[in-house]
Amino acid sequence: MTGKLAAIYRHPLKSHGRERLETVMLAAGREVPWDRHWAVAHDAARLTEGAWNPCANFSRGAKAPGLMAINARLDEGAERLTLSHPERAELTFRPDDPDEAARFIDWVRPISPTDRALPARIYTVKGRSMTDTDYPSVSLIGLASNRALGEYMGMDLSPLRWRANLWVEHLRPFEEQDWIGQQVCLGEAVLHVEEPIVRCLATAANPDTGQRDADTLKALNAMRGHQQFGVYARVIKGGAIHIGDRLERV
Repeated sequence: MTGKLAAIYRHPLKSHGRERLETVMLAAGREVPWDRHWAVAHDAARLTEGAWNPCANFSRGAKAPGLMAINARLDEGAERLTLSHPERAELTFRPDDPDEAARFIDWVRPISPTDRALPARIYTVKGRSMTDTDYPSVSLIGLASNRALGEYMGMDLSPLRWRANLWVEHLRPFEEQDWIGQQVCLGEAVLHVEEPIVRCLATAANPDTGQRDADTLKALNAMRGHQQFGVYARVIKGGAIHIGDRLERV
């Protein structure tokens, strides 16, 4: 197995926008830098303050599909985040500033369903991102898997639906799920593939419009017999990764 890294993405504010990168420095035992660094706690959250918390406490695309159409740009030095959405004016703010975070809450509420728990505040923990796993993880999908599912559904599926960190080309469809329990080398880094990603309703939303237009979960269950798509991995050896790097099983 030899793949090629086709894209790198991070999601600085969990479920609220993606940002494409050309290169990133991974560190052992950590997530992609700034990925899910902040999250939006809703008004029904039961948080353990100062700790990682499960995704049910946060606003996310499974409950608010409009969030899936957000794009993001992070100024790391200033810790200022810019968000754009087809139905909202562009917003730039500092998530760690309470007054500016309040402006964000006002910005995002119009694209949040009123019959669901509503966004209330931004939550962050020093040294720990709000990944969907209770350990620091990096997510990976094979683009051949995305194409195969799209062909099964008779439509062109954007890989952005899966909110993965790493997109890999030149694999067999669903080959990445064969790596669970194994190590892969990517650029200067080594990852241990931990488990499959069980998908939620967020993937039904079109990342351009934020409207649900594809029954991805029904298709996965019919085609594969489950809702798994992509894998979670741990970084066990840090190093730089770049678009075009080879990915090989160790």
